[in-house]
Amino acid sequence: MGFEKTWRWFGPDDAITLSDLRQMGIMGVVTALHHIPNGEVWPQEEIRRVKREIESYGMRWSVVESLPVSEGIKTGGPDRDRLIANYRTSLRNLGACGIDTVVYNFMPVLDWIRTNLKFITPTGGESMLFHFPTFVAFDVFILKRPGADRDYSPAMIAKAEAVFRAMTPTEQEALAHHIIVVSQGFIDGVVKGETGNYKEMFLRYLEQYRHIGPEQLRENLRYFLDAVIPEAEKAGIRMAIHPDDPPYPVLGLPRIVGTLEDIMEVMRLHPSESHGFTFCAGSLSARRDNDLPAMAAQLAPYIQFLHLRNTHWNDDDTFYESGHLTGDVDMVALMKVLLREQRRRRLTGRPDARMPLRPDHGIKILGDFHLATHPGYPLIGRLRGLAELSGLETALEREITAEESPAS
Repeated sequence: MGFEKTWRWFGPDDAITLSDLRQMGIMGVVTALHHIPNGEVWPQEEIRRVKREIESYGMRWSVVESLPVSEGIKTGGPDRDRLIANYRTSLRNLGACGIDTVVYNFMPVLDWIRTNLKFITPTGGESMLFHFPTFVAFDVFILKRPGADRDYSPAMIAKAEAVFRAMTPTEQEALAHHIIVVSQGFIDGVVKGETGNYKEMFLRYLEQYRHIGPEQLRENLRYFLDAVIPEAEKAGIRMAIHPDDPPYPVLGLPRIVGTLEDIMEVMRLHPSESHGFTFCAGSLSARRDNDLPAMAAQLAPYIQFLHLRNTHWNDDDTFYESGHLTGDVDMVALMKVLLREQRRRRLTGRPDARMPLRPDHGIKILGDFHLATHPGYPLIGRLRGLAELSGLETALEREITAEESPAS
């Protein structure tokens, strides 16, 4: 059977078209109504319009990524109930249109962080890098977040200061703009590019979490789940929370979806077949002590969506996105665990056995340098990753079938 092969598509403005996806053999499209502001209701007519467009190319709208959770919900602000009511209506409308899987995250302020969006890999491709001393230089010396220096060791502060002093003012500004605006703007970031003093606005968002620790953020997530999961159940939708990226505290912000213990606790907040998990190998592997095959084995019953890619670690807690098969993640072992879970679902008749998979991010290569794509989302690099993952999947499926077949 194999996993449902999907592709993240950013709508009509995406340089990669639905016609391209059809030629590539994509089965399901992963997209969202990016033109609707966060917190507003997704109308049925808009959902049906996008769904019809996708289906006209012989594909299905497989996964919504993402239906954003507004900051007012995460902070438990005074407009939380209104925002949740809108979210429930959007879920109801998606279910009425036949959409059955919705991804969301509960990361405060930032969806993901990289310090270099144009890192050159050893083979000459272009990837994304998280260099911890550079990130600390941004936090302490460029953003000047109050109290930031208390979050790092003196040795790391010294390394960060050396990085900072080696940067020109233009480079310092570019780093801040990449972290706060460029990497977030196309995925519903809270600070938009047209904002004047974007660093000041960003600090105001961080300040909202000054008195919110992991326990309170988890309680705010519970409040959200208690309100939306019953609606998802009625609508026939499986919710799939995405892990934090990177999966540990940053910028003084709490993080609650980064380790196996975190995720299991989140799954226990509201037990339901509609409350599941997006297994993002790239995000989870940005923490050295996460054993991904072991995590997948424990989390298997909850997994609703697969993001697969790899990470290579250097010194100073620095990593870069190294492709899909090559890196510090044992992708063979991970894929085998996931295929066994899909096989179990088919045998037990679970309705979610298709387990959509998308090649998460990719390395810019060849003609990708001539396409205006979003950071991390090239055409050829992702297509290469999908081909590699599909080949690995095919070989392992055959191996698993042979292992489970009676001896002749």
